[in-house]
Amino acid sequence: MGNRLSKIATRTGDDGTTGLGDGSRVRKDSARIAAIGDVDELNSNLGVLLCETLPENVRAALVAIQHDLFDLGGELCIPGHAVMTDQQLAQLDGWLADYNAALPPLKEFILPGGSRAAALAHVCRTVCRRAERTIVALGEHEALNAAPRQYVNRLSDLLFVLARVLNRADGGTDVLWQRDRDAR
Repeated sequence: MGNRLSKIATRTGDDGTTGLGDGSRVRKDSARIAAIGDVDELNSNLGVLLCETLPENVRAALVAIQHDLFDLGGELCIPGHAVMTDQQLAQLDGWLADYNAALPPLKEFILPGGSRAAALAHVCRTVCRRAERTIVALGEHEALNAAPRQYVNRLSDLLFVLARVLNRADGGTDVLWQRDRDAR
């Protein structure tokens, strides 16, 4: 692990740049910093979701995901460095398979909502999709390992599935989009 901050107000970013994990400095509006920021925002939103009453298995998965996202941010922070593992991707795939197996098949689009926890999971999903877009954009301009992009792609799917799980855990169901509703 590199140097850790012993003080937070360093003033080194006053010129509009920030330091990366390899010691280099980049503009705060760079594609790399945008990707790191979106991953950080996702992790913060997961922290809000974790303030809710959740099934213990969902809570444990989300805490593990928060740690993975910190790893992912670390990988983005050090150009050319690999932190994410195949095991982390496989864990997401395992959770997706397990949670999907317990859900009824979708026959209609669902709206983000239902219980508060499910709605927050949908917010996390949308932030995750944005993080995915910024990671893809970064990869267009700089060399980037595939694992961060793959991880957030699978994670957004898992967050959608977890929203459905959380609605059921709260005694509800999916909020279905009504195609033929009366327009008012």
